[in-house]
Amino acid sequence: MSFFLITSCSFNNVIKKHGVRNLEKKQKNLIILETNKNDIQEILGPPSSKSVFDNDLWIYIEREITNDKLIKLGKEKLITNNVLFLEIDSMGMLISKNFFDINEMNEAKLSKLSTEAKYTKNSFIYDFLSSMRQKINDPLGKRKKP
Repeated sequence: MSFFLITSCSFNNVIKKHGVRNLEKKQKNLIILETNKNDIQEILGPPSSKSVFDNDLWIYIEREITNDKLIKLGKEKLITNNVLFLEIDSMGMLISKNFFDINEMNEAKLSKLSTEAKYTKNSFIYDFLSSMRQKINDPLGKRKKP
């Protein structure tokens, strides 16, 4: 019986795939100012995400994850992480494409700048939030004020 249990275990890694398969190869078939929306959907299928500003922005994602070595207790390892941004004009033609793979994403620099909220005791926001806090803590207005 124990021989059966041991032989049924598989030592092959299971790869979990998400998004469009072979995105890097398929995106090479998209030609700027020649490919339209219908061609894109025929080659890549529906986009993972859409955004509409002045032009349509379609985003396609390909991601592959596998379990790491048994020593690392099943921690997942990212194999492939590809993202394709397609910008489509109002006539339905592809006007730009940007492809990013896992190496390009690791090199992305994030801004160190941050914004700070400045609230003083004399500001409108401070007064408003203080009155809301007071109404939440004492909805009937019967508590003694310090």
